[in-house]
Amino acid sequence: MTPQVYRSIATPTILPMIASTNIWLFFYTPGLGVLDQIGALFGFASVNWLGRLETALWAVIIVTIWKEAGFFMIIYLAALQTIPPDLKEAADIEGASPWTYTRRIVLPLLMPTTIFVAVNALINSVKLIDHLFILTKGGPSDASKLVLYHIWELAFSYFDRPQAAALTVMVLAVLGVTAAFKFIILDRRTHYQ
Repeated sequence: MTPQVYRSIATPTILPMIASTNIWLFFYTPGLGVLDQIGALFGFASVNWLGRLETALWAVIIVTIWKEAGFFMIIYLAALQTIPPDLKEAADIEGASPWTYTRRIVLPLLMPTTIFVAVNALINSVKLIDHLFILTKGGPSDASKLVLYHIWELAFSYFDRPQAAALTVMVLAVLGVTAAFKFIILDRRTHYQ
């Protein structure tokens, strides 16, 4: 991968979430946005990506993936560089196909990294709400309302702080159980000694 391609993929990682969201707002604007302009070239009608129940959450998910993917790519790139080249040579000598080498050697060696990325992605998916303030504010009809945005709304819009506190404790409990599962069960299966 050339440095220019890598920079273009990793650049969203260093952008603030508000800046990234405003870029995507330019893409999603009905009638004027880049997606609608490209669709108009092919004869498609204008779509309100953030205003339809079917597309609002997916539009938010795409922004989040675009923003976070570069960070996880850096981690996977570092993990791939730790795999000894001797293993590839041994697999070639044994006549293993590229698929067999990937499935039997690369993926198991990347499992600790995959678990690390999965846990971080889960935590990030819970804590990222900046883009919801810009894109949808949880709408339409709560189609893109995520749990942390709902907690914020309860605490600061409806002033129902006891319920917001209870939901926060529940979210922390779920994240704690997930972390315990990772450390107790998955770590034993992924670290080979």
